[in-house]
Amino acid sequence: MRTLNDVPRRLVVAIGGNAVHPEDIRGTSQEQKSVAQMTAEALLPLAQLDNELVITHGNGPVVGKIMMRQMLTMSRIPPMDMDICVAHSQGGIGYLLMQAIENALREQGNQRHVASLLTQVEVDKDDPAFKNPTKFVGPFFKEDEARKISAELNWAMREDSGRGWRHVVPSPKPKHVCDISLVDALVKRGTIVIAGGGGGVPVVRDEKGVRTGVPAVIDKDLTSAHIANVLGIEELLILTAVPRVAVNFGKPNRKDLDQVSLEEIKAYHREGHFPPGSMGPKVDAAIRFLEGGGKRAIISHLDCAMAALRGETGTHVVH
Repeated sequence: MRTLNDVPRRLVVAIGGNAVHPEDIRGTSQEQKSVAQMTAEALLPLAQLDNELVITHGNGPVVGKIMMRQMLTMSRIPPMDMDICVAHSQGGIGYLLMQAIENALREQGNQRHVASLLTQVEVDKDDPAFKNPTKFVGPFFKEDEARKISAELNWAMREDSGRGWRHVVPSPKPKHVCDISLVDALVKRGTIVIAGGGGGVPVVRDEKGVRTGVPAVIDKDLTSAHIANVLGIEELLILTAVPRVAVNFGKPNRKDLDQVSLEEIKAYHREGHFPPGSMGPKVDAAIRFLEGGGKRAIISHLDCAMAALRGETGTHVVH
């Protein structure tokens, strides 16, 4: 266990897309504001610390709905490219979180600022992910609904970890977070920075440095690991819908992982314990973070953020 004095003073916190748009809401503006307020309350203990804090967030449910809304109205309104859809989701979610966290701070008499940066992230134009879409976005459907949507919109649809069928899109690996120096400058001033939302707006750069958006959704946990590595931040906190990572999930011999070494979790991953549509990307990010120079990656529930940092819960991946 760690005391408050031992809690890291430089931290990247990654919150899942379902923390800003759970699958059990319709998605009205008021619902999204209420969810953002609950997320802000969960993060408030971290926001009140004297620290350098970067927050990233997913966008899977939201960007999928933006894309579907476009497809349903395309006969009247020209649809936007996928990179613009990601930017729209990043701006909307960032606004809700920024306002909610600042409001929670003000309620406590804390004048700390929160800034949300529209973030471009460079990927490789030849990344094999463009030919093999794996990133789940949007709402869940029954199989017959999914097949109908696939035929009507020419979307790739796949079954997502037994929870239903969803749209899948390419998810290339992040290579470079554009203007990462601005994130660094702001956090050093004490500003809480929301960056890399939805994994960042995916772009490619040519030999002249000219950037162009590409149709993809980058995994936000991999972008979070990249941001932490580039900034030299030694701890990454990935917040999701479960308190710990488990092996043999859904089986009688299920085992929750408390502290696990990098080599142990890589072995579990090779054995297939972490599905690509759920825990897999989070474990991938933890591995990539430690291999990139990080010291500790923690995976836990959103409501347990401070408890996980203190070592009271969560799965802690260390060297």
